[in-house]
Amino acid sequence: MTKLDGKVALITGAASGMGKAMALGYAAEGAHVVIADLNVEGAQAVVAKITAAGGSASARSLNVADEVQSKEIVDAIVAEHGSLDILVNNAGIGLIKPVWETTAAEWDRIFSVNVRGLFFLTQAACEPMRAQKSGKIINMASIAGRRGEALVAAYCASKATVISITQSVAMAMAPYGVNVNAMAPGIVDTPYWKEVDKQFGEITGKSEGETFRDAAAGIPLGRTSVPSDVVPLAIFLAGSGSDYITGQTYNVEGGIVMS
Repeated sequence: MTKLDGKVALITGAASGMGKAMALGYAAEGAHVVIADLNVEGAQAVVAKITAAGGSASARSLNVADEVQSKEIVDAIVAEHGSLDILVNNAGIGLIKPVWETTAAEWDRIFSVNVRGLFFLTQAACEPMRAQKSGKIINMASIAGRRGEALVAAYCASKATVISITQSVAMAMAPYGVNVNAMAPGIVDTPYWKEVDKQFGEITGKSEGETFRDAAAGIPLGRTSVPSDVVPLAIFLAGSGSDYITGQTYNVEGGIVMS
């Protein structure tokens, strides 16, 4: 048996990057994976890759900032599959901007996805998991949530809040046998980081790729992350090996932040 046989997993923002990598990893371990993303075409491409490899997956459109959609997708999954065993809150957005130039609208947009969206999708998932008296919730935090950064204040604040929410929900769901943990990636070579590099360059005057190279130089393990680096931990936190672990945030970033 593989580690996640018979489990039903919902992963947000799974059309690309780390979400896609986790979806492929979960499917390889026997889970049925629901790929939820605003990019439905990309989500369907991930489903096609999983099914071609003999796995099981489906694609759904989801705007995590809309709590009605979050409730609807959880209800639909439970109606179709009978359970929701794993939720990975991976969807997120960023902003690179000086503190004194960040607008209220930009702040609200970051928090609408990274915090509000994560919380209310988690809330929706808690209902079937409480009834099942089992489940695994995995939130994507960031090393940005471990410390502030001058040009990333809103994003850092949102990811610090994710760590706090992880702890609160872990305490609330512990009596129901549900484990809630988080992962904090670092500098990951994804399309998202290419946009981050571009935004940093517009502010600092650095050339394309220079911010990414500078960040890589400070990683003790000597390289930046790739999306597959988070997969082993994501599988562990979704499986039975983490049954006695809850409320924790694990750094997966090559040693940048040692805590």
